[in-house]
Order: sequence, then C-alpha cells, then structure tokens
Amino acid sequence: MQQFFKHHKIALISGLCILLFCHVQCSDGFLDKQPLSLDQTALANKKGVNAILIGAYSLLEGRGAGGSYENTTSNWSFGSIRGGDAHKGADPSSQPDINNIERYESNPTDNYYLGKWRTIYEGVVRANNTLKVLRLVNDMTDDEKKNVTAQARFLRAFYHFEAKKLWNNVPYLSDSLTDLNPKIPNNRDIWPDIVADLQFAADNLPETQDMIGRVNKWAATAFLAKAYMYQRKFAEAKPLIEAVLTSGKNSRGVKYQLNNCFQDNFNPATKNSPEAILEAQTSVNDGANGANGNSDVLNYPYTGGPGKCCGTFQPSQDLVNSYKTDVNGLPLLVNYGDEDVKNDEGIPSDQPFTPYTGQLDPRVDWTVGRRGIPYLDWGPHPGAAWIRNQAYAGPYSPKKNVYYKEQQGKFSDASSPTAVANNIKLLRLAEVILWAAECEAEIGDPDKARSYVNQLRTRARNGCYVQQPDGTPAADYHVDIYQAPWTSRTDALKAIRFENKLELAMEGHRFFDLVRWGIADTELNAYLAKESIKRVYLKGATFTKNEDEYYPIPQTEIQNSYVNGQATLQQNPGYK
Repeated sequence: MQQFFKHHKIALISGLCILLFCHVQCSDGFLDKQPLSLDQTALANKKGVNAILIGAYSLLEGRGAGGSYENTTSNWSFGSIRGGDAHKGADPSSQPDINNIERYESNPTDNYYLGKWRTIYEGVVRANNTLKVLRLVNDMTDDEKKNVTAQARFLRAFYHFEAKKLWNNVPYLSDSLTDLNPKIPNNRDIWPDIVADLQFAADNLPETQDMIGRVNKWAATAFLAKAYMYQRKFAEAKPLIEAVLTSGKNSRGVKYQLNNCFQDNFNPATKNSPEAILEAQTSVNDGANGANGNSDVLNYPYTGGPGKCCGTFQPSQDLVNSYKTDVNGLPLLVNYGDEDVKNDEGIPSDQPFTPYTGQLDPRVDWTVGRRGIPYLDWGPHPGAAWIRNQAYAGPYSPKKNVYYKEQQGKFSDASSPTAVANNIKLLRLAEVILWAAECEAEIGDPDKARSYVNQLRTRARNGCYVQQPDGTPAADYHVDIYQAPWTSRTDALKAIRFENKLELAMEGHRFFDLVRWGIADTELNAYLAKESIKRVYLKGATFTKNEDEYYPIPQTEIQNSYVNGQATLQQNPGYK
C-alpha cells in the first residue's frame, strides 16, 4: 500500500469523516462542534483510528469546509498573488474576493477568509479526534500508538501553523477540550503550542514511514525548523536544518536530494520525488469525478492547452523580469526591473512575435508560460489565444501546476480536465537549503551561505532547459554560481532572498517570506509602483505596515464567538 489516499480517501471523506466530524459548514462557527455521531468505542481499534487519521491527512490538500479555490494549501492567492508573484488573472468579474487580496484591501466578510479558516480548523479538529479515539484503543502496540500520536500532533501543528501565518492572532485547540462549544480567545501567542507539537513529532516519529504521504521524523524536524525561522530564532533552527540536510530520508528510505531537473518537482509523473519532504497527496480517475485531484482548478491557460480553463493566476511582469541575468549568469539584484522582458501584450496570436532575446535564468520557462516558448509538450504558447484578458492581467500563464499533453487522461481526470494528480508541494528540499543559507547569513558564515545558494544555481545551470522541437534551448539561458566570496551579511541576505524568489516562485510562499523578513512594506510598495503602470487596476493600491502583514479574522467567526455579550475572538489591527 504505497499511497494511503489512493484506495481509501474517497470513501473516508464521503462517509466516515462526515459522520465523525460534522464538517464545519454544518455549524455556525468552527468551534461550534457537535458530538461524534458514532460511538467512539466503535472506532477504538487499529483500523478505526487509522481511518480517522487519514481524514486528518486529507485536509493537507485543502479541499474542505464546502469550498476548494480558497482553501487549498498551495496558497496561490494568499501567498503568491498577495506577494507579487502573480495577478489574479482572468477578468475583473472573476473571483472578485481575490481583487481585495491583491490590492491589500481585505474585508472580514470576504468568503475566501471564512473558507480558509474553517478548513484549517476542521483539520485541527480531525487531528484532535484522532488523539481522543486513540486513548480508547487496545489492539495497538505502544510503538504504533506513539507513531499515530506523533502524526496527529504534527497535523495539528501544521494546521495551526497555517492559521498563524495568515492571521497571527489565532486560537489554539488542544485535544483536552471537552466542551462541545468552546469559545477560545485569540489573545495569546500560540507559537509555543505549535513548537511543542512539532517537537513531539520530531522526537517520536520514525525516520521513514511505510506509506507515501505520511509524515516522518525529518519532515517534522524540518517544520520545527520552519517554526523557528518564522520567529527569527536562527540558533534553534540551524541544527535542525543541518540534521535534515545530512540525515533526512524520505518514506522510501532515500536521503533527500535535489532533483537533477528542476521541472521534476512539478511533473505529476515524478511526484513524491527525492526532493519532496512533504506533499499533499492527490489522485484522479478514481470514481470521484476529480474531487481528489489538486484543487487549484482555476489555474490553467484559458481556452487552450491543459485544462482549457480558467485563465486565473497569471504571473506578473515583475516576476518574469527577475529571471534576467548578467554576463556572469547572475541575477540583477538591484535593477532587474529597469527594462521589461519583451512580451506579446496587444499582439494577436495570428500576428508575428519574436520572444525576448536577452539572457535568462532557465527556471523562468519552467515557471511561466510565455509566447513562443514550448509549454511543456503542448507546443509553443500562442499568447493571446490562451489569455482571457491580456489588457487586464497581462500576457503570461502559470506553469508549475499543469500536466503534459501525453499525460492527459492519466494524470488529469477524464471527467474533469482541470483536476490533476499533481501533489501540492508543502515542503521541498530546496526551501530547506535556502533556510540553511539564511541562518548562515544571519548568525554564521556568509560565505557558507553562498555555498548553499550555489547548490540551487548549480542545479539550474546543469539541469534541464526548455527546448525547441529540434533540441535547441528555447531561449538564451545563462545562469551560473556566485564565484566571489560573500563577506557582507547584508549583501548575502539580499542574494538569498532573491534566490528564494526565483526558486519558489508561484508556490505560495512569497508573501509570507516577505512578512517574516520584515520587508513586506518596502518590497510590495516598490512592486506596486511599477506593476500598477502595466496593470491599471492596481493603481492606488498600497501596503500599510503593521496592518497588511496579516489577514482579517472572518467576521462570521467573530460573531459566533460571543460569550455574555463579548466576542472572544478579537479582530486584527486595521480591520473593522
């Protein structure tokens, strides 16, 4: 049994989980849980508790609480669009809640926040119910119980971590709660609770699991390091990161390693690769009409290529410009946006167009679909014919989430072509390597940080390039390593952060990284100043420091938190 979702996920979600947990949309608020509708003792056995645990895992993909677009843990809108990687795309009337996300004008009544909040806390409740039922189980060994406990506590930490990075001031729900309708305030920092759960998981999980998709010791260790990185506790994070890099093994017992080809991280045929530390598992053609596929179903070219819908999540010109390189194959850290990479905006697909001829980092064309460049094996991207509204959101298409033409019907669902069995990459080794570089720049040796960054640049240089049908490179790709020693902490951090932008683009991380680095206001306002010239709907948008770093607590949840006329959930600063 290699993938524990493959045969069990559909029946579990459609039957057992609904009965056990009463999905949060059944109640007025995420804390207003009803009692288990099945006797817990009926599930208090090895098979039952593992079924409940799978239910907790199932929300790693983010489909829950009655929605899908807003809930996905890819965080394409909350992390990438908000961070300037991409625009909402499509046209002005499509997915209007994202307009507010992109313009930093979020409203507590927007449905995207409510759906995300409820999905996250449903995941917490499922993890806690696993722990509660486990206490009644008698047919499992102590080691088996410890493994399940550690997995459930990891999942509880993961979901709380998601809430923390979106809203900061959030409640922590433990499995000790007995009140069916607790009103938990959000007036304390829950980092200690998240760290405690992750530490327990790292201490008690096995180094490898016998089922792909289940968390192991090293994934828990990596997320513990990530929790410290978000708190800027580099001394605590550094040894954990080094342990993952030197000792970590995936579920197949293979040491984590960078894929030779950057694109193998995003190819459905190579999911759960040696670079994958944790992925949300997906499947298609399993009788669920695509419901178990990747939930980023809007993020395909419009009317052509894979999916043929819906033209959302269009890469920004700023992102594309970031991939320009100098004569030494290094990024233009300061003036990359002075001149745009040539695009076809305003040029119909039946009119001639010659793509940009300057030097580019090859990762650009594994990340962005642009005219004249092969779009995987779908042929050259035709430009406007695949773009819903170029004048509104620009000329580019997303690329990391799509599938190859030869995979159609195999890795895409036959009944729902935008549902694809392309796992959501929750954590891959490249991000951990960037943390290692960041720790060295912050508290260690800046030149050792250079060696970490160069691992990613070496892969970009020596790995796979997008090619034309005749085997020649599709563009003038030129990328190389940093040769000169790094001696300045400030300069090292600038290079590391830029490498982070290039490597992890369109993966939902950018906004959260800018916030944890403390530079969101300067970076995003500089971005808006230039990008709003091209995308007029961004004119007048501004990022407000000490307000826009976090999203508004959903108003519905605040209303449902009242006790004796007082709300136990308090709204974040800057929102009403």
